[in-house]
Amino acid sequence: MARPPAPRRRARPAPETLPVLSLEEAREAAGAYARGSRAASTWRAYEADWRTFEAWCRAVQLPPLPAAPHTVALYLAAEAKRGRAPSTLGRRLAAIRLMHLGARLPSPHDALEVTEVLRGIRRDFGRLPTKKKPAVDEDIRRMVDAIDTTDPQTLRGLRDRALLLLGYAAALRRSELVALDVEDLTERPEGLEVRIARSKTDQEGHGATLAVPRVPDSPYCPVRAVLDWQVVADLTTGALLRRLHRGDRLGERLTAQSVALIIKQRAAQAGLEGAAAYSGHSLRRGFLTSAARNRASIFKMAAQSRHKSLDVLREYVDDVERFEDHAGTGLLERRETEK
Repeated sequence: MARPPAPRRRARPAPETLPVLSLEEAREAAGAYARGSRAASTWRAYEADWRTFEAWCRAVQLPPLPAAPHTVALYLAAEAKRGRAPSTLGRRLAAIRLMHLGARLPSPHDALEVTEVLRGIRRDFGRLPTKKKPAVDEDIRRMVDAIDTTDPQTLRGLRDRALLLLGYAAALRRSELVALDVEDLTERPEGLEVRIARSKTDQEGHGATLAVPRVPDSPYCPVRAVLDWQVVADLTTGALLRRLHRGDRLGERLTAQSVALIIKQRAAQAGLEGAAAYSGHSLRRGFLTSAARNRASIFKMAAQSRHKSLDVLREYVDDVERFEDHAGTGLLERRETEK
């Protein structure tokens, strides 16, 4: 029996011809991608760190580029004596490394002399990191009450209400809060969906969407506060939180530093103890502290705060429950025979 003819293979389509970038275009693209490897705020910090190192080198008449390991070690020691924290010095060392690598020069950052000096600084620093004061639930309500008393229905008052309540309810970092655009908010029957395009722990911009529930019949509803601000300010696109110029004219996007100043101002206005200790991180820390007090699931807390490590969140729970079910409960009590 004759074998049936084999099916004819389809010819593969010719590969698409991609446009070839010129060398200059490829160089510009590579530079843009390299700049995008870190947040703009990180690049600004590195630039400031490098200027500080250059100024020190000029003062002591040592070359900054290329810098000898001995020069960097002396610089770190000098800055540590001025009270700079090891985390700050680590970032400055990263800036020195990047400048050397960018200039195609060997970096002194990992020389033994440098790493040993930095290790000694870290051992000598010996103090716990200062934790920002949390703006817990009752603090937020007092700040909002103060706004309603002094700035009722003004643009500034509505903006600050929205800033406090949204930043708290979404457990946002101040950089995330000021980066929000109107387009990042989607109203749902249950509340708001808030899209975070990029964050401190998401430098590659995968994004995350958070839920901010409505609080019906409450003067502290974050959803109502945001929508009221948008309507009165006539915001339909672009930055959600903005500066206000004289005459209540809308300006450019708020900065992260502005958020910290507003929180301090509103805390002082509400008469909160230690108002100067509140900061931009107080809203995020306050939400997590309040959630821990409310016995929220640590996994639900992590979903809202987007912490990569549960160990960090466990600190909030431990702070709240430190004296509960203590291992020493019942010890050193007065016995019946001692009465």
